[in-house]
Amino acid sequence: MTRWSHEQVTKLAPDASSLAAARKLAGPAQWSDTGATDLLIWGKCQGSGKVPYQVSVDLTGPAFKCTCPSRKFPCKHGLALMLMWVDGQGTIRDSSDPAAFAGEWAASRATRGATAAAAEKKPVDPAAKAKRLEDRLELMSGGMDDFARWLGDLARGGTAAARHQPYAWWDATAARLVDAQLPGLAEQVRQLGSEVNGRADWADHLLATLGRWWTATHAWTARDSLTDDEMGDLRAFLGWPYATDDIKAADAVSDRWLVLGAHRTDDGKLQQQRTWLWGETTHQIVQVLDFAAGGQPLAVAKVVGSVLEATLARYPGTTTRRALFVDEPLAVGSSPALPAGGGLDDATALLAASLGTNPWTWRVPVVLEGVRASSTRLVDPSGAALDLIPATETWLLLALSGGAPVDVFAELEGGRLRPLACVAAGEVHAL
Repeated sequence: MTRWSHEQVTKLAPDASSLAAARKLAGPAQWSDTGATDLLIWGKCQGSGKVPYQVSVDLTGPAFKCTCPSRKFPCKHGLALMLMWVDGQGTIRDSSDPAAFAGEWAASRATRGATAAAAEKKPVDPAAKAKRLEDRLELMSGGMDDFARWLGDLARGGTAAARHQPYAWWDATAARLVDAQLPGLAEQVRQLGSEVNGRADWADHLLATLGRWWTATHAWTARDSLTDDEMGDLRAFLGWPYATDDIKAADAVSDRWLVLGAHRTDDGKLQQQRTWLWGETTHQIVQVLDFAAGGQPLAVAKVVGSVLEATLARYPGTTTRRALFVDEPLAVGSSPALPAGGGLDDATALLAASLGTNPWTWRVPVVLEGVRASSTRLVDPSGAALDLIPATETWLLLALSGGAPVDVFAELEGGRLRPLACVAAGEVHAL
């Protein structure tokens, strides 16, 4: 296992306070029984009680285990242990065998994985499955018909009038869509209710969004004529998920995957994490989505710049596809560079082509070569420029680039960019 960098560890912190606390603990004074194999790190950290906390880290995940009562994931003890490991000052010595508590935890993870795989193979009653599908389709069709009427009423009343509607008007429509099991569409309606009052380009944005919604209502009525991939695009837009078993059984591919970047969002109800991966053999970019609700911890992000050996099952779709790990990925190294990319004109052309195939495309991943960064935009060698998404933090990108051209991986979203990684000093850095 290639030793991680300090930056890679800090990116795993759930918040700034956890990282600050971890730095205070990242010394030998409070630690005992530390060690590391190629895949595991472990140690005991003395807290306020008599019994020290047992801390274990599985680098293949990465995954963390600590006996402290913290609900943060990873906790400060796990972060501190990794900070000592990456410092490489001899505090954590290499060992051929893990400590008993770390080995037992690693074995239990493997057992749970095997148990989950066996449970997924449990046969499903096809008649019951068909009945559930029939009931859902009937409910969704009723919701889409109601939504189409609402769109017609909105258009007849004029888009200018929509801006003066109270939030309750938007929320009532969203609630009906939730009842019709159309959660993705419901969230878009709620979000638009805020955007029409907060965006300077609200009129253009409202009209474009209504057009996508109207297209979705017509695509739903013609769903029997859609291909599997076209239906996959529509389902993603509406928020109709696939069963994990169905995805794993359909389209799996094994490759070495470079972790291009990751981004987390939190709306107070649901946390989402997007992780972008590029296949060395397939030369395809896919995204892995993780979710956490109700105060549950979000999965630890994969380390940007690392290379994973893994089998990914891909969801149906015509453009950049979602995927999930069929089994636990194995980190086999890191990459000093991003895959080949292009300029900003290439990026906007990719977005246009994606929209031509999938009218509900909102976000595409792009690799940009030799761009210069400012606090508000990226500029490529031809002089073309694109603005950054508002509130994008740029200090790390500016510090790493120092005003020089760098290769950047970014999300092109709504015509604006969100940089997630860049290459500096022969290393891929998370932003």
